[in-house]
Amino acid sequence: MGTLLDVNNLKTRFHTPEGTVFAVNGISFKIDEGETLALVGESGCGKSVSMLSILGLIAIPPGEIASGTAIYRGADLLKMEEIDLEHIRGKEIAMVFQDSMTSLNPVLSIGRQITETLHTHMGMNHEQAVKRTIELLEWVGISDAPDRLGAYPHQFSGGMRQRVMIAMALACTPSILIADEPTTALDVTIQAQIVELVIHMREQMGMAMIWITHDLGVVAGLADRVNVMYAGYIVEEANVDTLYDDPRHPYTNSLLAALPRADRRRDHRLKSIPGAPPNLLVEPKGCPFAPRCEYARERCWDENPGLSVVGTNHRIACWVDIKTGDLR
Repeated sequence: MGTLLDVNNLKTRFHTPEGTVFAVNGISFKIDEGETLALVGESGCGKSVSMLSILGLIAIPPGEIASGTAIYRGADLLKMEEIDLEHIRGKEIAMVFQDSMTSLNPVLSIGRQITETLHTHMGMNHEQAVKRTIELLEWVGISDAPDRLGAYPHQFSGGMRQRVMIAMALACTPSILIADEPTTALDVTIQAQIVELVIHMREQMGMAMIWITHDLGVVAGLADRVNVMYAGYIVEEANVDTLYDDPRHPYTNSLLAALPRADRRRDHRLKSIPGAPPNLLVEPKGCPFAPRCEYARERCWDENPGLSVVGTNHRIACWVDIKTGDLR
């Protein structure tokens, strides 16, 4: 399989009255055709900002793409003019946002919002667009689709609005679907339905997918590879099975230890991560996780480690071998 998107050394800053926010700090990753990549980390670590940066969706100013490239089919998305990006967003690379209520236009019917996408990117006439919209809504599980075209977002439940968002994202059969925590604020049953729906759509369409989440529990049955982010850095990347079987970065290890598991005793206490996320107004001198890390050594405070190989398709940004507690 060929590489669809190749991101290298992406840095995004936000210049605010309080100072410069170091939101994304030189991340690099690739995604191949048909592959699902999970981007995992706690809120504020730069997951969503990195994807919005690639698609040219951050406001400049206050935002700034300080460096990096994002090569999609031979062209650098970060250097494209807005008019050229508009032909890619929605058609070639689509995004499902986490808050459907604020992502959908409240004063336009869902039928109009989807048909406009088809008019713009696919050149369909009104009759063709309406027919395709009904097919999409039925495909994502919206009952009585022809009668729902004139309905407005507030007339749908949260789960149904998220299905509408997925239908809109898939309307033009994109090569890459970016799903930004699409199950946020939904109850557990609806979350499972949305995850199953997206997996089914991906298999049917053969598209690549980037799934952004803070929930490692969702990732196991969904992704092929996982990138774990912390404070704007990728701190571990591995195949999904390797990450769960052999986590090598202290942050990843702590995240997995905090997950509830069916094979643990009922009185087992979940592990928490001490401390608080770093202040991104200050660019870290050493490892950004050092203040919260039980394995931290003097070098961790002085020098920020880059990603280094620890196994097949497995890299971490850490000076310490957590299996032995020794410096690597």
